[in-house]
Amino acid sequence: MPEPHKPYNNVRLGVFVLGGLLLFIGTLYIIGKNEHLFGSNFELRARFTNVGGLTTGDNIRFAGIQAGTVRHITLKDDSTIEVTLLIDKALRPYIRKNALASIGNEGLMGNKIINITPVKGSAALAEPGDLLSVQQMVGSDEMLATLAKTNDNIELISEDLRVTIRRLNNSTAFWTLLSDSGLTRRLQLSMAGISRSAANAEALTNDIRAIIADVKAGKGSLGNLLRDTTLAGNLNQAADRIRSAGAHADELAITLNNTVTELQNSLIRGQGVAHSLLQDPALAEKLNASMENIRQGTAAFNQDMQALQHNFLFRGYFRRLEKKEKKKAL
Repeated sequence: MPEPHKPYNNVRLGVFVLGGLLLFIGTLYIIGKNEHLFGSNFELRARFTNVGGLTTGDNIRFAGIQAGTVRHITLKDDSTIEVTLLIDKALRPYIRKNALASIGNEGLMGNKIINITPVKGSAALAEPGDLLSVQQMVGSDEMLATLAKTNDNIELISEDLRVTIRRLNNSTAFWTLLSDSGLTRRLQLSMAGISRSAANAEALTNDIRAIIADVKAGKGSLGNLLRDTTLAGNLNQAADRIRSAGAHADELAITLNNTVTELQNSLIRGQGVAHSLLQDPALAEKLNASMENIRQGTAAFNQDMQALQHNFLFRGYFRRLEKKEKKKAL
């Protein structure tokens, strides 16, 4: 082969070697990103408000197991970022529609990853293209911000403690109180009094509980009053009788009032028996004479009875009657 063709062959060889090198590097990159070129897979989606530095090719884990890689990151609007997940098809029978996707770190400060967490409960298996629910996790930036705020709060608390301790050190009354030897004894007596009061309160509570239990069980007068249906019926009957007596009393009062009114009217008009008794002197004298005759007749009857008692015909009868009276008196 002539000499002029040597430079052309060298160029072709260089291009071929460079192309092979680039292809090799690309293959290593794709394999390193776990794109599953030689395996079957399916896609799922998840939408976040902040991906926190997640990039295409980052790993995906399902329950801690390597499951795939991030295929696309698409900005939907100013508050929504959609991430397309390329998942190994071997895990499809285990990922369900209620699984949660979250963004985490590989280690404390490592690369970002997406964790898919299974959720307990029955749900259908995830289909290709399904949108998984997301779980917002606390990132390292939020943790550092929280730690910074906590440090500021601790600094404020330390300053307040320093001021408080300084005031206590400068307080004469506080140290005088601590050096009082009788303070401990008084505190002990106070605690003993509180203990006794608590014991008395507990005993009183138990007594009240026992009384209430007896009342509920129908024991005692109050229990009988509350539980005895017969007593309640008797009380109702007594109340009805009192109410009836009150009604009769009202009727009697009305009748007496009417009678008194009629009597007053009779006296005013000069009619009736009452007027005759009160106004007719002849009738009054006759009544007095009748009463005197009755008194005299009663006295004569008593004398006759005395005579009969001393008569020998009736003496035995009156003695037997007297003995019976004495036996009744004993």
